[in-house]
Amino acid sequence: QVQLVESGGGLVQAGGSLTLSCSASGRTSGPYSMGWFRQAPGKEREFVAVVRRTDSRTYYADSVKGRFTISRDNAKNTVYLQSNSLKPEDTAIYYCAATTRFAILTAPEDYDYWGQGTQVTVSS
Repeated sequence: QVQLVESGGGLVQAGGSLTLSCSASGRTSGPYSMGWFRQAPGKEREFVAVVRRTDSRTYYADSVKGRFTISRDNAKNTVYLQSNSLKPEDTAIYYCAATTRFAILTAPEDYDYWGQGTQVTVSS
């Protein structure tokens, strides 16, 4: 089992920045990739970004490309999401997730472990 705990959410004005963190514990040697998803009220959970443990390869949703950066510190079992130039449409609960599959994956059903989420609110 892997436990994931997110932190760093909050309220920020449009154009501002936030850094989200996700700390993993338990059987952390198992997951190959860790990703971030988000879910706005009344919408489905959507992929944001993913980073693979073995080669640090990353992949981003088009909506955040160029504004968000995902990174990981394997020694600390922590993944980060640096979010810049935030927009009101980025408002959502952000979830950290981990998958034991090697491929770079973007579908929520391909992820095995989930955190509880952290709220990000961007005011206009």
